[in-house]
Amino acid sequence: MAAYEFKLPDLGEGLTEGEIARWLVAEGQDIAEDDPLVEIQTDKTTVEIPSPAAGKVVRILVAEGEVVPVGTVLVVIGEDRAAPTEEQPREKAPASVSATGRGQTLGVSERGRVRATPLVRRLAQELGVELEGLEGTGPQGRVTEEDVRLAATGRGQTPAETPARTGEGRREPLRGVRRLVAEHMTRAHREVPPVTWVEECDFGGVDLKRLVPSVLQAVAAALKEFPELNARLEDDEIAYLDRYDLGVAVQTEQGLVVPVVRGCDEASLDELAVEVERLAKGARAGTLKPEELRGSTFTVTSAGKLGGLLTTPIVNHPEVAILSIGRIAERPTVRDGEVVVRPLGYVSVTFDHRVVDGSRAAEFGLDVIRRLEG
Repeated sequence: MAAYEFKLPDLGEGLTEGEIARWLVAEGQDIAEDDPLVEIQTDKTTVEIPSPAAGKVVRILVAEGEVVPVGTVLVVIGEDRAAPTEEQPREKAPASVSATGRGQTLGVSERGRVRATPLVRRLAQELGVELEGLEGTGPQGRVTEEDVRLAATGRGQTPAETPARTGEGRREPLRGVRRLVAEHMTRAHREVPPVTWVEECDFGGVDLKRLVPSVLQAVAAALKEFPELNARLEDDEIAYLDRYDLGVAVQTEQGLVVPVVRGCDEASLDELAVEVERLAKGARAGTLKPEELRGSTFTVTSAGKLGGLLTTPIVNHPEVAILSIGRIAERPTVRDGEVVVRPLGYVSVTFDHRVVDGSRAAEFGLDVIRRLEG
């Protein structure tokens, strides 16, 4: 059969790049059409792509962990006359001259492409930094945000100045969901001036087996009264959203993901419970579609027994607020002048102080608590 060059497909939702999370085949292996071929990490989910053709895997052109644009040839299936042979070995790409003029290629892969994540590329563009020739200090020579910022301020280090790694302990590349979480949290911490408000809530009237659905319902109702918490800061404008699609933080073996429960303002408690369970199972199994992890307007997080007394969550950028439920436990409290034991927990609201005033965030949090306490 003729060689088939399989390119990274357009996965929708405006994605322009993807990370090769894991190859499911090896060079020389025979595969059938629709057999699992490769896992692509996009945003916060992993998409398994089947083989578009049957044949032998001749060449894998992109290594695991590399981030490449849509349209990049990933693998050759079938005949490949250009493939290297014993008489005609594959030539290594020539080293690129770095910004220091010393011929280092820390930030460049053998394919000649600078190793950098989409977030780093966007930052470099914003700061006017050329990635080509910039030395990367991240895993496998990947260019990091710090590398770009140092270059932008003229304080980039030469290889001789770069601190040597000790080699102590175990090391592994920052990849997949963990890399995306790191990028997202770094950006949120860099751009959002956060403030956290905390108050106690009596959960005696809440079915704790359906805690998250109950919180989603209460939050959606409260957001209608406090629209600035269901908003976006876009350049010099505040966009007030008229939909209530709430993200729910779910811890998985790969890291934290935030599937989105659509239309929380219109769904019943039973409908919310079914949807939360479905999304949580899909998140842990890694089977959610990319669109199920995008477009949230506000986020709710609850770690149950692991939540601690209270938390100060990080805003899920580009949202402007997030609500967290701490550990709920039987505790003594005063009711009508008497000490009684009630299931109490702390509700935390972290908000972007550029958009939300402290008094409004407090009023919102109290409104959510009022609805939960019934």
